[in-house]
Amino acid sequence: MGTTVYVATLALGIFFTLSILKLDKTVTTLLAGAGIIGLALGFAFQDIAANFISGVIIAIRKPFVVGDVIDTNEHFGTIERINLRTVDIRRQTGELVKMPNRKVFESALINYSHYGIRRIDLKVGVSYAEDLERVQQVVKAAMVDIPNMISGKEVEVVYEEFGDSSINFLVRYWIQYKRQTDFVYAKSEAIMRIKKAFDQHNIEIPFPIRTLNFGVKGGKDLSIQLKEALPQLSQPAEAEEGAGSPLSPSATGGDRDKAKAPKNSLRPLLLLVIGGLHAALIYVLTQVFYFF
Repeated sequence: MGTTVYVATLALGIFFTLSILKLDKTVTTLLAGAGIIGLALGFAFQDIAANFISGVIIAIRKPFVVGDVIDTNEHFGTIERINLRTVDIRRQTGELVKMPNRKVFESALINYSHYGIRRIDLKVGVSYAEDLERVQQVVKAAMVDIPNMISGKEVEVVYEEFGDSSINFLVRYWIQYKRQTDFVYAKSEAIMRIKKAFDQHNIEIPFPIRTLNFGVKGGKDLSIQLKEALPQLSQPAEAEEGAGSPLSPSATGGDRDKAKAPKNSLRPLLLLVIGGLHAALIYVLTQVFYFF
């Protein structure tokens, strides 16, 4: 308090002295110039000041500490260092990210280590032919004594959707969580146990299936058309046997045109078959290039 009164008294004395010496305009000019310089410096260092203030608030509130696993600004990793300007995050792939405190303070942040537990949602699919209640029992039996799993929380097997080639469900369970390796190893262990249990109980995990239907809406399926075409395919051979030599009178003229008629009538069907095979070949090649 005494220091403040002293500084105020000294400033009034200086201004009073300068006014007697008629230098008050000079002082006003100097103060205006200092204000402009201060404003320019404020704009120049606003990011540094914002990071510094954000760092002070983070240090006081402590939303996270060194060693916590967080996800913020599309960066997921473990905190290695917290200072007044940046937060150092070590990503799971080894990269070090220096995140400005202002971005961390202003953005949404997920702290996976705050409560020390984490839930794993494992997606699995089984064949449509399986008994779903039996699948639930097998999965729950396989999940007993998973490392780091919280025994007080029950394993949940919840069916989710009818997939393209399987009925999909989620296996949800809770684990003790300190670092990301706890999550990765617990999930890997569950996958191995479920696969082993399914093999022992002959429960099928189906591969993706695609069904190609060549039938036209309002028409007939390809299998039906092929069955109807088989008698027609045998007619030309019978006609040639009855005709004898190709040079005989029965094989000339109008009779020869009649013998060729069944072949011409099969041309649309053959084109349909070739087109279907071509479409199937294109689909298979597309899937091969997709996987590679």
